[in-house]
Amino acid sequence: MNTLRTAMLLAAMTALFMGVGYLIGGSGGMVIALLIAAGTNLFSYWNADKMVLSMNRAVEVDEKNAPEYYGIVQALAKQAGLPMPKTYLIDNPQPNAFATGRNPENAAVAASTGLLERLSHEEVAAVMAHELAHVQHRDTLTMTIVATLAGAISMLGNFAFFFGGSRETNNPFGFVGVLVAMLVAPLAAMIVQMAVSRTREYEADRRGAEICGHPLWLASALNKIARGAEQIPNEDAERNPAMAHLFIINPLHGERMDNLFSTHPSTENRIAALQEMARAMGGATPASRREASPPPIQPEEPSAGPWGKPADQTPEAEPPPPKPSPWGRNPTGPRNVGSRGPWS
Repeated sequence: MNTLRTAMLLAAMTALFMGVGYLIGGSGGMVIALLIAAGTNLFSYWNADKMVLSMNRAVEVDEKNAPEYYGIVQALAKQAGLPMPKTYLIDNPQPNAFATGRNPENAAVAASTGLLERLSHEEVAAVMAHELAHVQHRDTLTMTIVATLAGAISMLGNFAFFFGGSRETNNPFGFVGVLVAMLVAPLAAMIVQMAVSRTREYEADRRGAEICGHPLWLASALNKIARGAEQIPNEDAERNPAMAHLFIINPLHGERMDNLFSTHPSTENRIAALQEMARAMGGATPASRREASPPPIQPEEPSAGPWGKPADQTPEAEPPPPKPSPWGRNPTGPRNVGSRGPWS
């Protein structure tokens, strides 16, 4: 079903792309747009993940410079039956995360330093499980290609502004066609892009909660990330808004409405769905959740949590010594009281 849905989505975006070309330059413009769309799809398939990681200035990490963060991704990937994805860290104070890659064998997950600083171990585990759910459902390829095509359609709209009125373009609809190419087509592309992201976020929440075993962990994480995104701007995302739907929470400042033009469902609706899932699973209440032990991500060691720490370890325990980060320092920043991330 996902493969069919992906094919239909890419066909619709390509048809929209060709339609914009026809509005700008007639049949010749449509042929050119088709060639551009084919090239864009091919390029996105092989290189979109590198583009997204580069735009966010992500740095690859391993068990040496980010052992706890890398370890939880490794444990959760094993739990989900996925190959170990490449693991990246983004030096950004806004708490957020995303996944990218054309398939599970070539996937990458990335978390910001703000996420690791502001969230507890359990909440970080839930967030990364959500991103692995995107990988498992192959959402990463679809969402990245859609973002690339949406950006290309907007680019064609800009071309229409400069060249659409020329007699040499063979535009069959004249100035009306130019207006449609400039305004309506980019809006239609945005609506498709947002609709795809919104439906897949709910499904990734559900599967991510199954992978980590605790829906309320993810509910708590979403609440913290949403509040952090409201307060802390993400300059890289603001410069590249077409990539906003890849993140677990919309990184653009002020975008929180659950309507047709939002890249994500409202956080409140997502939390409510996770709370309902927890009740259906017989999950712990928020009060008892604080005393619950981590899920048995590694079956051979059921008493250990995803961070390799004993299940009965309390937040008051002596923190481990600082570990080197990719930038030669431990990221620092404001923390929520009582929340200890893996960089503690």
